[in-house]
Amino acid sequence: MSTVGKIARRTFLIGSAAVAGGVAFGIHVVKRPIDNPLLADLAEGEAAITPYVKIDANGITLITPRADKGQGSYSVQANLIAEELDIDPATATITPGMPGPAYFNGAVLEEGVPFPAYDQSAVAEAMREFMAVPAKLFQMQMTGGSSTVPDGYVKLRMAGAVARETLKEAAAKRAGVARGDLKTQDGHVILPNGDKLAYTDLAAEASQLAPIQDVALRDPSEWRLLGKAATRRVDIPEKTTGAIKYGIDHAVEGMVHAAVRANPGIGGDVVSYDASAAEGMRGVQKVMPVAHGVAVIADNTWRAFKAVEAIEIEWGPGPYPASSPEIFETLAAAVNNEEAFDHRQRNEGDVDTSLANGEVFEATYKLPYLAHAPMEPMNVIALVEGGKVTIWTGTQIPLFIRNRAALIAGVEAENVDVHVLPMGGSFGHKLEMTHCEQAVEIAAAMQGTPVKLTWSREEDMTHDYPRPAAVAVGRGKVADGKVDTFDLSVGQSALAPSWFGRLMGMGIPGPDATITTGSWDQPFGIPNYRVTGYRAPEMVPVSSWRSVGASGNGFLHNAFLDELIHSAGADPLEERLRLCIDDTSRKVMEAVGEMSGWNGTDIGENRGRGVAFTLSFGVPCAQVIDVTNTDQGIKIDKVFVAADVGRVLDPTNIDAQLFGGVIFGLSHAMNCELTYENYAPLQNNYHQYEGMRLYQTPEFEVKVLENGPKIRGVGEPGLPPAAPALAGAIFAATGTRLREMPFNKFVDFV
Repeated sequence: MSTVGKIARRTFLIGSAAVAGGVAFGIHVVKRPIDNPLLADLAEGEAAITPYVKIDANGITLITPRADKGQGSYSVQANLIAEELDIDPATATITPGMPGPAYFNGAVLEEGVPFPAYDQSAVAEAMREFMAVPAKLFQMQMTGGSSTVPDGYVKLRMAGAVARETLKEAAAKRAGVARGDLKTQDGHVILPNGDKLAYTDLAAEASQLAPIQDVALRDPSEWRLLGKAATRRVDIPEKTTGAIKYGIDHAVEGMVHAAVRANPGIGGDVVSYDASAAEGMRGVQKVMPVAHGVAVIADNTWRAFKAVEAIEIEWGPGPYPASSPEIFETLAAAVNNEEAFDHRQRNEGDVDTSLANGEVFEATYKLPYLAHAPMEPMNVIALVEGGKVTIWTGTQIPLFIRNRAALIAGVEAENVDVHVLPMGGSFGHKLEMTHCEQAVEIAAAMQGTPVKLTWSREEDMTHDYPRPAAVAVGRGKVADGKVDTFDLSVGQSALAPSWFGRLMGMGIPGPDATITTGSWDQPFGIPNYRVTGYRAPEMVPVSSWRSVGASGNGFLHNAFLDELIHSAGADPLEERLRLCIDDTSRKVMEAVGEMSGWNGTDIGENRGRGVAFTLSFGVPCAQVIDVTNTDQGIKIDKVFVAADVGRVLDPTNIDAQLFGGVIFGLSHAMNCELTYENYAPLQNNYHQYEGMRLYQTPEFEVKVLENGPKIRGVGEPGLPPAAPALAGAIFAATGTRLREMPFNKFVDFV
């Protein structure tokens, strides 16, 4: 068993806080690189206590602070705690709790270090551990980056173990026996004579004890919940019966309903508006300006929607190019422009010398803006009253919302409460807070009245902060049937400064690694290998979208590599295996080859097979896609997926997350884009932004490996290889090479 002292480079600061009639248990982890100056004077008493377990006479409550947007986050967090606490999570109350700085995500920034995930050197690991420091300093209670499991794997189990041993200590003192002679089972301490003491009965006594810090974590061979396919997600009963209440379902007594129309050119102003028609409509209570737009308050949402549509508004211009052609001209102009140079994290061999001699292969690729488009549009309830603000919403960034609400309402942050509600999807959409800013602005004008703001589907689509568009140019060479030179230049507006600028009111200095994440950090040993990011001017404000930089770069890297492999006359899978320099990644590619029966041969007339591999968020993921070219168009027959997550905690959910990511990736590759005219996207609802239909959904075969050195999250890594594997399959079946998404511009799908 692993003990606290055996967990390398981790210091656990453990404490308890009295709860009325009970006890709260918790643990706060700070990853300390050696000689970190920011932590040199940190004393134990200076660390916030992180509560995850509350027990009183009425029951057990598990705090699961990472947001659940459909990916099973609450379940895995509850199971991590419950495994060590020795309870059935179905018997506990599971809640995200109130946001607080102690719930910072120590793993969410690790993806930003300048080392590829397969680099496990001491320097790389020290840098990753250091990233917990800014996460703590900036109070980054945030859900994203497939970081829920990596962040909570140790500390949530430790929280459960601390609670368990402290309850045993309380029982030992009551019974007059040694704690080492006691066991636990299903929420009870078992005495040597077989008598059982319920945790709830011991809570008051445990609250008077210093938490037991010298605890051991159970070996995985002893797990009852984790790693078991039979373990059921805690949200399944509510979701299958329709009992769950999402943010959009939430209501508070006395609330009114609001709708907004903001400038379609995000950030543009309102020149003037005439609300006379809206003010006379049934149910309308108030019309008021909000930042960059106008709001209507009415007695129900539908009336608010109809009234806000009736307002005549003259908009000012948006602060970026007005149309897609202008935007793509700007992106293309940035590529290989020295003035736009942002970063070059991969530069091996001598690319320039290689490209100066002999035949050079060159190709240009384009990625469109993409909306998040979850089923649940943005919604929030805000109440401003008596110098306090209360917010109810589904969000991935509760502390950022708290701080911004305080600023807007003119109150101290400690006077803002944010209640985090279940979300009907996100894909990164709820890493934003514009809707909350609007709601607090409206509620501040209606002191004492709760205001429920709901964005219409059209408002949600046109005011989404999309995935960045990009233009990339690949130049390369082959020699002796092998890939010899790979030079990829990516032009894109910066994502991280755009997003952090909205969250924190200031941009991030330095390069933006997301421009090339998913291309520079791939585990291939190409002799002459260079990936460069060029930073285009800020245009449409952009944000994180499922798998972030890898969502686009997975396509760019694989598509260009496929073309070079084809030019070399090599096999797409065999050449990737030959180039691979990481054992864990190689095993993943070998696995998908075995699953699919890949042997480099033709799989039949009018049929094609493509393969792709992307390492993202530390997870190597390989996919093979089989298609048939029918008279009506391309039919996607089957998808084979292999990935390595280090350790499997929920086999059923991991499978679902992987093929869910593939479906999301295929849907957007096939059909989706945002195109701009007069500063606004033309696509404002699902009929113009179609996902994959049920009849188009292929058969899936998934294999999850556990060879990796670390436990990883899996909500995003299934997406990046999907589009390039499909493109490769279409090329094999039709001879059509796809260099731009969506693919339906060039081929039909059935």
